[in-house]
Amino acid sequence: MISAFLAIVGRDLRLALRSGGGAGLGVVFFLSVVTIMPFAVGPDLALLARIGPAILWIGALLASLIGLERLFASDVEDGALDALSLSPLPLELVAAAKGLAHWLATGLPLVLAAPVLALMLNIDFNGIGAVVLTLLVGTPAVTALGLIGAAFSGAFRRGGLLIAVLVLPLAIPVLIFAVSATSAAITGPVPFGTPFRILMGLTLFALVLGPVAAAAALRTARA
Repeated sequence: MISAFLAIVGRDLRLALRSGGGAGLGVVFFLSVVTIMPFAVGPDLALLARIGPAILWIGALLASLIGLERLFASDVEDGALDALSLSPLPLELVAAAKGLAHWLATGLPLVLAAPVLALMLNIDFNGIGAVVLTLLVGTPAVTALGLIGAAFSGAFRRGGLLIAVLVLPLAIPVLIFAVSATSAAITGPVPFGTPFRILMGLTLFALVLGPVAAAAALRTARA
């Protein structure tokens, strides 16, 4: 079962990197958002440092949605999903494997790029560490919640807009506590650990909910 899980992760990771919708496109989009925002808010470095965590997290949230549209759609179209459904691996673990591959191709590069982009927003070193840590913990939650939208979009052959409509409202609590934790590390007065522990709880909940809800949507579509 572990070998089957890792095989799906490797397959989807290779497909994501070959299609051009993985690490490169996500980081370019992330960079574009961070670069454009200073032109909108002006050259005030203090203001940029104050709102920088929110800018980084909004960019990462939107960049994490890249590639989700095809996560299940291609398998539905070519019949691979039917074969996966007949394998010994439960459909929930199939969805989890696909989510892990998507995060490795899209979410992890955003975490690695965040320190460089944070310097562009005049965020201090404590803030950079907090941004990286919250992205490392929070982006898996966004990907897990994205599995729900991807499953509905692929199973019912709806457009990619459905993913944004379903995922963005679900991801708002993750965004709130991630930005709160980062802001607490920079300015206080709330301790960093308080919102960060809530963020970890939300991520654990999403890691369970996402694959289960995605598998349920796929089974409903096949029924």
